[in-house]
Amino acid sequence: MPHVLVAGASGLVGHAAIEQFASQPGWRVTGISRRVPHDLPGATLRSVDLLDPDACHEVLSSLSDVTHLVYAALQEDPGLMPGWLDPAVMDRNDRMLRNLFEPLSRVAAGLEHISLLHGTKAYGMQHPSIGLQGIHIPLREREPRREHPNFYFLQEDYLHEKQAHASWTVTVFRPTVIYGDATGNNMNPIPAIAAYAALLRERGDPLYFPGREQTPVLHEAVDARLVARALAWAAESPNARGQTYNLTNGDVFLWKNVWSAIAETLGMVPGEQRPVSLAESLPSQTDAWAAIVDRHRLDAPRDIVEFAGYNSLIYADVMMGGGRQQSVPALNSTIKARQDGFHDCIDTEDMFRELFTRFRETRRFPA
Repeated sequence: MPHVLVAGASGLVGHAAIEQFASQPGWRVTGISRRVPHDLPGATLRSVDLLDPDACHEVLSSLSDVTHLVYAALQEDPGLMPGWLDPAVMDRNDRMLRNLFEPLSRVAAGLEHISLLHGTKAYGMQHPSIGLQGIHIPLREREPRREHPNFYFLQEDYLHEKQAHASWTVTVFRPTVIYGDATGNNMNPIPAIAAYAALLRERGDPLYFPGREQTPVLHEAVDARLVARALAWAAESPNARGQTYNLTNGDVFLWKNVWSAIAETLGMVPGEQRPVSLAESLPSQTDAWAAIVDRHRLDAPRDIVEFAGYNSLIYADVMMGGGRQQSVPALNSTIKARQDGFHDCIDTEDMFRELFTRFRETRRFPA
């Protein structure tokens, strides 16, 4: 029986990956993370701090029958974007992978495949030495690496070195902005929007659009569940061995066009644009959020920052126009994945409807 180990089980992608593999007959699933999720039946979950080499050795040395690894673990600094340029954050994420893989590789003789989760920052648009002016649109995997400090490269190079005398193979994924229903993460706008909407609805207000976009901007998204299905495909497809893939839903969207769908799904009416920083305004409303949690008996933390994730509040601001306006949207080509056999897609408006419906059904938003 194939046995997949998912690192980062409480994270946005790791959570979805465990759900996906656990739903497929014939797979044994183990997840590791510092914070153990409570809502992932069908998997064995272990608490492990990947920055603790002794703890990693103790747990990973017992997983000799692992055949597949999904590495979706990530640690960011509070404030998010400054950490993308911080050598200490890069070193930390490099050490996390090494601390996991060194003991695992010594015992997992049957290891076949590794999926490594990265993202479009591999193209360098966030780094001053490259920036938006230095990238080619659409972003394509065949573009040569633009060297710049990036822990993605540290992790890839480490695995390629370890691969020299091994039979396992690696697939690297570069998803665009990921949306999902996991809460308390670094980069998931959905809980931030849900908390903002719940506060407005409780006051009887419409769902005002909080973004600061002055002119409509094309965006891309990828559903965490679609990423998980890509991981499951790569685990078994010979075409995916040794490849790198961009991932998106397959379409583009404007916030003004999906906002009414979000409002309708949450039982609200869309409101006008009223720019506000969620990262600045929501933490001060944690008492009002706690009252909503208590009144509606929500299955959610009473602390609004714990629910949404502080970095996700910052990320939501950026995704809705809180950062520098782009004259050209940084769109991704997903031709390569389709040509190699992964054809999955989802209408982004449907994604928003489904994710917020799930929030209501799981009592993380008032019914």
